[in-house]
Amino acid sequence: MKWLGKRQSDNVEDRRSISGGKAVLGGGILGIIILLVNVFGGENAKLITPVLEQLQGNQPQTEAAAPLSAEDKEMGDFVKVTLAYTEDIWGKIFEENGMTYKEPKLVLFRGSVQTACGGASSASGPFYCPGDQKVYMDLDFFEELKTKFGAKGGDFAIAYVIAHEIGHHVQTLLGTSAKMREEQEGKSEAAANKLSVALELQADFYAGVWAHYNKQNLDEGDIEEALSAAHAVGDDAIQSKMQGHVVPDSFTHGTSEQRMYWFKKGYNSGDIHQGNTFDEI
Repeated sequence: MKWLGKRQSDNVEDRRSISGGKAVLGGGILGIIILLVNVFGGENAKLITPVLEQLQGNQPQTEAAAPLSAEDKEMGDFVKVTLAYTEDIWGKIFEENGMTYKEPKLVLFRGSVQTACGGASSASGPFYCPGDQKVYMDLDFFEELKTKFGAKGGDFAIAYVIAHEIGHHVQTLLGTSAKMREEQEGKSEAAANKLSVALELQADFYAGVWAHYNKQNLDEGDIEEALSAAHAVGDDAIQSKMQGHVVPDSFTHGTSEQRMYWFKKGYNSGDIHQGNTFDEI
């Protein structure tokens, strides 16, 4: 993605050199499971992670905070530009629809972080907290995604994840997230999971809409990088790799095919009104 020399957002809080607490480095299979349970901000997954992290607590630990390298600083600049792109595009989309876009914050951290949604470790993966309207990211996640789960590398895989999390912010502003949680009440686990899948797929759709309006800054191969990341974090792909079989009723984010389909639909249409995943899955 073309980003050098572009406007950087002022809404990034870089806590990587001051992150507190302890973080598991590596973490084994349990750490990977925690990371993937929470990948891309699934709100239901936040209920599961604390239990898994308690089990993980006995593993070897080391302090997380470290000085920023030149590469770290460059990645921080890339994130700031990507967030600025989302601000410009969603600000325009909201204005065209008679609304005002409230810009979220994005927090970069290492090791552990405190949020309005509770504490989280780097094993949680990127997530959005509606309580403080902030996106939280430990960038080490992307190396795990590439090396352990076969996603392509490249900067646009990171941009796609940021855009997905911003999609959750859009859902919060539009009231979609709150409505979904209300509809989950009293539902069976399978029915509640289906609603969670719809929410996640809509965030993928919004990421595609963002990419549609950001075409002038895309490089050849960027969309393939995004689709590769979407495929890697499909529920069926994760379950097949982690447990050797899939349990569709337990899906909370959607299959690889669904995630790629909705990103592509958003990218091809650029129309936020075509993203009613709740009626189409």
